[in-house]
Amino acid sequence: MISSVEKLPTGFGRLWTAQTVSSLGDGVTQAALPLIALTLTRDPMALAVVTAAGTLPWLLFGVLGGALVDRWDRRRTMWVADAARAVLLAIPAAAAALDALSIPLLAGVAFLLGLGGLFFDTAATAFLPDLLHRDPALLERANSRLRGAQTAASGFAGPPAGSALLALGRAVPLLADAVSFALSAMLVRSLPAMPRPVPEVHESLLRQARAGASYVFRDRVLLGLALRPAVGNIAFLAVETVLALFAHDRLGIDTYGFGLLLTAEATGGLLGAGIASYLGRRLGTGTALTCTAAVEGLAILGLAAAPNPYVAGLALAVCGAGMGATMVLGPSLRQAIVPARLMGRVASTSRMLAMCAAPVGAFLGGWLAATYDIRTPLYAAAGLLLTMTAVTASMTSNRRVEAALRAAAPAGGPDHPASQDPAQEGAVQDSTAPLNQP
Repeated sequence: MISSVEKLPTGFGRLWTAQTVSSLGDGVTQAALPLIALTLTRDPMALAVVTAAGTLPWLLFGVLGGALVDRWDRRRTMWVADAARAVLLAIPAAAAALDALSIPLLAGVAFLLGLGGLFFDTAATAFLPDLLHRDPALLERANSRLRGAQTAASGFAGPPAGSALLALGRAVPLLADAVSFALSAMLVRSLPAMPRPVPEVHESLLRQARAGASYVFRDRVLLGLALRPAVGNIAFLAVETVLALFAHDRLGIDTYGFGLLLTAEATGGLLGAGIASYLGRRLGTGTALTCTAAVEGLAILGLAAAPNPYVAGLALAVCGAGMGATMVLGPSLRQAIVPARLMGRVASTSRMLAMCAAPVGAFLGGWLAATYDIRTPLYAAAGLLLTMTAVTASMTSNRRVEAALRAAAPAGGPDHPASQDPAQEGAVQDSTAPLNQP
């Protein structure tokens, strides 16, 4: 991958701060919302509705949301989404203060928060390469910092803070998250304005959404990048579904120990995000992605065979490191090679595939455990991950990655895909045709 000695621009610091503050608030709500729901009902299905409601926007509107982001000003989309979520959280906070909370209200709030997250995350993914002029090295550094901060804020600091704030009252964690969204909105609004992509005024929204999805499936590099999280979510959700039971029955781990297991995984994720750029430079982005995917599969295999909690914790930490590095390298490469006018749709298509795969993995894990043995979902997940690694290795090889980067260079120049007029779309696709060949 092309190296760069440029420093991250000042605007990135504000974006990093905004997303870190927002991630901290997300961690607070993710811990508090299920606990608040638990004060209203003990019905597992009702609790599942609240949890599932937050993922529905991606399943229902993912690609359409990406098409809208590609039409709108991305900075404005981000700050409006955060401001709307701040106002939205005032509703359940007021209901909590008035003792008027209900499961339907919490589910509705979770759904709308997820919808706001869809627009914010897609716009942020599309905005970052514009801010960094699609420099591959800068994108890796930026995504490494963003991923590390997100893991620390939402994975380490947010959940215990949410539990502690809940002890002060059901409205308190909701208000804390509202404040985080408001602060994020103010910071994002102060970011420098970026030129909007050339609008495709003659196409309907649905047709633009289809064009974004088909762009992913026609390009072997982008398809390989999309398959990794999709197959990975099937595998990881299969593991997550039975992990608590596996830890208790097979490893003799209590509730406190289970929390330490999850902390080990998050710690590995931080390490992986931190070394992702180094791996990309040393091995090449394509080879690094293949290696991190293989590490994830082997780590889950080690978890399945773990004889004690210490080996299990080490396996989860290694798996987390592979995931952390993958989640930096993959999005950075996508941001560097996708034309600006398609970035929202391509990002949302990839995210939607991953979200749709999650319930499949959860069902698979539960079925395998009930039909065979508690270790079977782990072995199946490892097999899926290693098979996916073999299938996608050639799709995201160093040769293909470098060809994609060359096709997208020079950044900001007249031949850059982001600067092409929609009428020249065929020319852009022709220039990347070698990537789509077997």
